[in-house]
Amino acid sequence: MRRGLGIVGFVTVVQTVLFLTHFLLYETWTYLTPADSKLWLQVTLGLLSISFIAASVLAYRYTNPLLRTFYRAAAVWLGLLTFLFVAALAAWIVYGVAQLTGAHVAFHRVVEWLFATAVVVGMAGIVNANWTRVTHATIRLANLPEAWRGRKAALISDLHLGHVRNGNFLRRMVSLILSEGPDAIFIAGDLYDGTYIDAQKAAAPLSKLSAPQGVYFVAGNHEQFRDEDKYVHAVKAAGVRVLHNEKIEADGLQIVGVPYRNALRAEHLASVLQRVKLDRERASILLLHAPHHPEVAEAAGVSLQLSGHTHLGQFIPWSWFARKIYRQLVYGLSRIGKMQIFTSSGAGTWGPPLRLGSNPEIVMLQFE
Repeated sequence: MRRGLGIVGFVTVVQTVLFLTHFLLYETWTYLTPADSKLWLQVTLGLLSISFIAASVLAYRYTNPLLRTFYRAAAVWLGLLTFLFVAALAAWIVYGVAQLTGAHVAFHRVVEWLFATAVVVGMAGIVNANWTRVTHATIRLANLPEAWRGRKAALISDLHLGHVRNGNFLRRMVSLILSEGPDAIFIAGDLYDGTYIDAQKAAAPLSKLSAPQGVYFVAGNHEQFRDEDKYVHAVKAAGVRVLHNEKIEADGLQIVGVPYRNALRAEHLASVLQRVKLDRERASILLLHAPHHPEVAEAAGVSLQLSGHTHLGQFIPWSWFARKIYRQLVYGLSRIGKMQIFTSSGAGTWGPPLRLGSNPEIVMLQFE
């Protein structure tokens, strides 16, 4: 009951923010313009203001081509709305400065230019979100087994298969990974978006993945929103090893996987890592969806943590907030004490299918 009320409260807050944002756009566009012909704009912005919430509610229950199209369009608009909101604020700042200085400004012309720029920037973000890069990083680990020297591992996270991206997207990612010839493949959670989907059909392309030292997966928060079993079973059915609070050995390298929910609290993560009994004298990798509590993993003797989750904020200005929250762990390779941690920006998107100031990627790690 409490959870239901919490969800209703969250949706109400988000919808209120969306209403107010669309109201700002309306007031900005129509200020100092003739009063006629505004009804169509009121209706259009009113419908757009409820589009993403409506699409999301439906998408978590149903799937069909029409709904997927509606959801994508609503998600794109949500992304463009961010840039239009910034443009509207900029327009009012220009107007305020002009009023204070006595300068004459054609306010509506300023709004037109700023809104047009916002749309162009948003479209550039859409294009960028569909251009997946393969990035490379060299990882030097103490006590690395001789057999792993010079070997490569692929790290991919946050594909978010659902109403925006599906099996075709995953097939492209699989092809990109295999073209790099990795010795091991790590999938660091949020393979799924959480919207209604045929989980097994969507995961089927994973069956093409193969690597001499194995293919591994840990659940992210989007797999664990509700019933994670269908997602985990689908990944297993595709032949991928799902790591759930356990350690395996691959040619002398210790590989540990902890799902998102078991690492939310520092004490829970510490308990799991204590139970798996890492050998501190040998190199180890911890596969963990989010870069949370690295000090706990470092204290447990982990050599390298591989994560995703942050998306590097996806696009400005949210990328600034992501950097504020995760600081040095928001992206790339960093060090906490004796442990290294690599955070990927992810291959897909959540919500708006835009990226600006962050790139979708598959990471190839070379061990030295």
